[in-house]
Amino acid sequence: MAAPPLLLLTDIAHGFGSLRLLDGASLSVAPGERLALVGRNGSGKSTLLKVAAGLIEPEGGTRFLQPGATLRYLEQEPDLSAFPRVIDYVLAGLGPADDAYRARALLADLGMSGEEAPAALSGGESRRAALARALAPAPDILLLDEPTNHLDLPAIEWLEAELASLSTALVLISHDRRFLERLSRAMVWLDRGATRRLERGFAHFEEWRDQVLEEEERDAHKLARKIVREEHWLRYGVTARRKRNVRRLENLHALRAKRRERVAAPGRVTMAASEGAGSGNLVIAADNITKAFGDRVVVRDVSTRIIRGDRVGIVGPNGAGKTTLLNMLTGVLAPDSGEVRLGTGLSMVGLDQRRAALDPTMTLSAALTEGRGDQVFVNGQPRHVIGYMKDFLFTPDQARTPLSALSGGERGRLMLARAFAQPSNLLVLDEPTNDLDLETLDLLQELVADYAGTVLLVSHDRDFLDRTITSVIAWEGEGRWQDYAGGYSDMVAQRGHGVRARAAEAAAKQPAAPKAEAAPRAAPPARRRGLNAKDQHELKTLPARMEALGAEVAKLEARVADSAFYARDPAGFAKATEALAAAQASLAAAEERWLELEMLREEAG
Repeated sequence: MAAPPLLLLTDIAHGFGSLRLLDGASLSVAPGERLALVGRNGSGKSTLLKVAAGLIEPEGGTRFLQPGATLRYLEQEPDLSAFPRVIDYVLAGLGPADDAYRARALLADLGMSGEEAPAALSGGESRRAALARALAPAPDILLLDEPTNHLDLPAIEWLEAELASLSTALVLISHDRRFLERLSRAMVWLDRGATRRLERGFAHFEEWRDQVLEEEERDAHKLARKIVREEHWLRYGVTARRKRNVRRLENLHALRAKRRERVAAPGRVTMAASEGAGSGNLVIAADNITKAFGDRVVVRDVSTRIIRGDRVGIVGPNGAGKTTLLNMLTGVLAPDSGEVRLGTGLSMVGLDQRRAALDPTMTLSAALTEGRGDQVFVNGQPRHVIGYMKDFLFTPDQARTPLSALSGGERGRLMLARAFAQPSNLLVLDEPTNDLDLETLDLLQELVADYAGTVLLVSHDRDFLDRTITSVIAWEGEGRWQDYAGGYSDMVAQRGHGVRARAAEAAAKQPAAPKAEAAPRAAPPARRRGLNAKDQHELKTLPARMEALGAEVAKLEARVADSAFYARDPAGFAKATEALAAAQASLAAAEERWLELEMLREEAG
């Protein structure tokens, strides 16, 4: 006999104004279950998860949580602003019987000390803190909304292993296929307000989903044909049988009503990149290029050749210098030494991973046409902006919608639409998969894999990398980068491991402890090192310096995000990009120094 559910949602209905997100949705979570909740962007997945967490009172339906069952919820945008330190935020999520040591151990595993100030955290660090808070109590049910967002590959693989080791019931929302394949045992598909359940993992989901949609199309086709037959009979059938006519007319009205009430399945994204004239055979040649920021070498003596048609993935942990290497290979950032040569006839288009180039006050149609009329030029041919919007799953009603009202996934699709409208033979994609739903990811994968030109790609999505790239440039530590043939899985097979965190690099650099002698003498106790006057002054002034550097980084990011800046002033753009990279490196160095001094202060205290 199956165990009774810990959590049960029945016939949930909820909406915002006239928009009905949930209409009869259900969710059942039994002890130890591993569920993946999937659906299109904007379908209501996060809303359903918030109802499950008890954060939203639905307009209809019931929620039941077993008495005594514990539940933790990881939201997409955690708010740490009410806490002075990260550890205070994490410990606040513990119950009376929970172990504070586990909270500190999880933070250490995630590369954090707990003494960090929330205001200085990056998006990835905030997500790590929120994960520690959710995992530390070892609850009966974990509700995780996009847990891999902002995480690098080492953190994603650590999280996979940690969740796999738990006996906790999981409900996951994620667009990371590999993550879902390894953790899910059942699927809940939220589609047009209702839920369907498959008692198999994500590896079987897409085939099942396609079968369901094909059956719907066949049923719709049969219904349409039946309506045509009924109309034909009414017009040309025997008119003497009045009662039968009336009954068949009523049946026809009922069939039409059924078709009107049927909610059509959402459309598919249609993507096609505008291709420019062919480039030369040699696209990029890098010879012994090196780049350092202060004492830290980010790229050390790297040489590589990229040929027309190559699709190259650049992988490494956060802070390793992936974007720096990408900018050097594309000529945006000059190396300190060595040389980068770009091939002839290059027409490059890039994708801004921060979406910073989007003016939130601009309308959707203006963002696509750049404010020039109502046409978009794709492959040199004019297209009406409404038709082009539909290719990327935007409705005509959204043409005048300000960009500030778009969801993260919609903003991602808009950036793709803008990039792919420009003629190119070199696509430069820095984290293009952020916030995209599974269907859009499918088509983006097909586009990149079939693109006739050359592709440079930075991504933490292992499945996306395996499906699209022909070679990998992987971070090896201490500024070294190595070429590997094949996709991400091929790289793992060749080197014996995936991408490692930067903390592992630091640990590897520590000298091995000397072997003990036969009769060792007792070593004198180590004297605690205190902070001298210079250290104390530095510790006091570093927070203000970090704040100023953060403001400078934000200002420079806004400058280089201007889509017209490069065309207007290439030299100024290169200078601004180099200044941005230097400011980011200085900020990282200041943060590391502040952490080192804080640890010394604690030891001395």
